[in-house]
Amino acid sequence: MRVSIYGSGYVGLVTGACLAETGNNVLCVDVDEAKIAGLKEGKIPIYEPGLEDVILRNVEAGRLRFTTDYDEAVKHGLFQFIAVGTPPDEDGSADMRYVQSVARGIAERMEDYRIVVDKSTVPVGTADRVRSTMNDVLKERGVSREFDVVSNPEFLKEGAAIEDFMKPDRIVIGTDDPRTTELMRGLYEPFNRNRDRLVVMDVRSAELTKYASNAMLATKISFMNELSNIAERVGADIEKVRVGMGSDPRIGYSFIYPGAGYGGSCFPKDVTALGRSAADHGYAAHLLDAVEAVNFRQKSVLFDKISHYYQGDLEGKTIALWGLAFKPNTDDMREAPSRVLMESLWGAGAKVRAFDPEAKEEALRIYGERDELVVCDSSMDALKGADALAIVTEWREFRSPDFELIKERLTNHVIFDGRNLYDPLFVESLGIAYYAIGRGRSIHN
Repeated sequence: MRVSIYGSGYVGLVTGACLAETGNNVLCVDVDEAKIAGLKEGKIPIYEPGLEDVILRNVEAGRLRFTTDYDEAVKHGLFQFIAVGTPPDEDGSADMRYVQSVARGIAERMEDYRIVVDKSTVPVGTADRVRSTMNDVLKERGVSREFDVVSNPEFLKEGAAIEDFMKPDRIVIGTDDPRTTELMRGLYEPFNRNRDRLVVMDVRSAELTKYASNAMLATKISFMNELSNIAERVGADIEKVRVGMGSDPRIGYSFIYPGAGYGGSCFPKDVTALGRSAADHGYAAHLLDAVEAVNFRQKSVLFDKISHYYQGDLEGKTIALWGLAFKPNTDDMREAPSRVLMESLWGAGAKVRAFDPEAKEEALRIYGERDELVVCDSSMDALKGADALAIVTEWREFRSPDFELIKERLTNHVIFDGRNLYDPLFVESLGIAYYAIGRGRSIHN
């Protein structure tokens, strides 16, 4: 099948590459000429495990191409996927200008039946607005063209996006037209062979499903972070609590790990956007407000522990920081807890020696060259001349380090672990003070 995808960011590239991998003829279009030129040269603008191989393989096979030409894209695909960004607007709502711009561009050029697929995370009612925009443009043109608008939200985890797309838990299709349902079913058939993963519903329910899913996961994280703060104050071990909770099948173990707060491109903006959408319809979503508030506060927990350890005097201290990306297996630093920690340390007069397996360039892009930040080439290099170690991202290579070397290189034998990677008793037995999230040493007793 022929597919056009508008937006060559994270969602667009993964979607395009995976659809091409199953034999579809995919054309990715973007207004960013430099990005398209780079993609044509084999330069992938994001880090995602396995993505580069899939893209290059399908480009070579002729199934995946890149362009800035809207005329070509509209003419090419029966399926017109909108996968552009929906960043937060000033009031926290999702900014729909890019989605609407693509919808208008399609309507200005379409001559045959097209299925317009909202792949971007969008508020409820977006499909109706896209349909209205397209009808207005067609009216301006003085022509009548048949089209349908479908909600097909993505459920991709950064760091595991290829696997998520190729072997999905579910494929949500929101449409009110049986013919369109069958065409979408045909497009997704290669990903649906083991069992029927298609969940078909009305458009508005599909739009809400994506926000609801992300908000639920964010709620679980904030709840566990709230519990970890309680555990630290009452003298309980949150890891043992987590195991006890997770053994209940009604709760399960997924997403109940406490930490230094969530970040990334989805949870922060989607929770905010859903709350904003609720407010627009006259409903105060207090639980969503609490999820946000807990997460905002949690990003300061590591700094509070470090500041307490040094009795508020961080002037001239150097902190080794392991992990810059908001999660492992990505270079994405959007809303990352590491940024809050680093900026707080700098504000207190400290310096940072940081290491991340993939986010070095992204950190330098965000912060540039500055005296307070050294981005190192290895985790152990980050320890040179450092007073203490803070861990913010749970990369696999941090899980079993050389503790003796850590102890040897740190001026003060102390670890502040924002991801609970180690057993407190084991680390303490080595002569290293260990502060974690809801376990280890406490600053409250």
